Order: sequence, then C-alpha cells, then structure tokens
Amino acid sequence: MSFGIELIRGVDNLPIQGNIEELASKHIDDFVNFWSEELQKYQTQDKQWDWLFKLNFIKRNSEFEGYALVAEDSTQGLMKIETQLHSSHQVYGQKLVYVEFLASAPWNRSFIQRPPKFRGVGTNLLRYARVRSVELGYGGRVGLHSLPESVRFYENQLMNNFGLDENKDNLIYFEYGRLGR
Repeated sequence: MSFGIELIRGVDNLPIQGNIEELASKHIDDFVNFWSEELQKYQTQDKQWDWLFKLNFIKRNSEFEGYALVAEDSTQGLMKIETQLHSSHQVYGQKLVYVEFLASAPWNRSFIQRPPKFRGVGTNLLRYARVRSVELGYGGRVGLHSLPESVRFYENQLMNNFGLDENKDNLIYFEYGRLGR
C-alpha cells in the first residue's frame, strides 16, 4: 500500500513527492536513529512515544492502523489511528477514525528548524485519516485529542474544537464532520 502526496520543501517552496505507507520496522528505525535525540533535546511532548510498541500493538489488534509519510527515502511523519471503537461528538452514533498519535520529524517543525525541511507532513497525514474514514464508510469523520503544543495546528486545519475533555487529561478534542457538509 502506498498513497502519493505532495510536500513543500522549506528552503525554496517547491513541491516534492512523497508517499504514505503502512507503518513498518524501517520507519521505527528512522524514528529511533534520527528523531529521538532531537525530540529529547527540544523536550517535545511526544519525545516519550514508543513507536516500536505501537507497531507491535497494531500488528496484534485489527482495529488499529499505522502509517508513515516518507519523502526522499526518509520517514517524515508517523500516525496511529483507531478505526472501529470511536464515535462522533457531533452526530450521536456515527463512527469515525480516531487519530491516537500523529508526529512530524523534528526537522519539519518550525520551532526546531527554520525553515522546516518540509511543510505539509501533519496536514497530509490528517488528510489520509479522512481518506481512511471515507473508505470505511464513515464519511470522512475524524476525531482526536490534541497535545497543548499542537492546538493551533488543528485549528488551522479547520477542525471543529469541542474544548477540554475532562475524561482525557483535559486535552482539547477536535473533530472533522462528514465531508461535503
């Protein structure tokens, strides 16, 4: 499985091609060998995420899926989604794809590197979650809880903000409704 996407190179604003692939060991190796030290250095909230554990969990549980965004032979972003257990906050009883984890490589984060190597990593992964939602018959509905440092990103994606969720460590819940409405 490979899904073609387009990123914007930060130094010259030119488009480059990339792919979204099923999460695999090579993506975890990139995370461990190239991302981890930078995430620790900048004390990002996702520095503790164990993507090897997530990959193994996904392999054992059919309701979870993992994806990597790859460009220039390097993992630029990672995402874990849940596809069967979550329901919409907007429309009672409607299933949605729930984004459990979404991360962009450190060099793609403007607070770490200016300009970022690539722009559009998180946006493309989030769009792919919508694609999966459509494929599963959920109409493009996607939900997630945002880390505090990512709230502005999800607001810029025009997701509906449902405010703090007391049941989820007071993280802000965001949701895309059905496409076309």
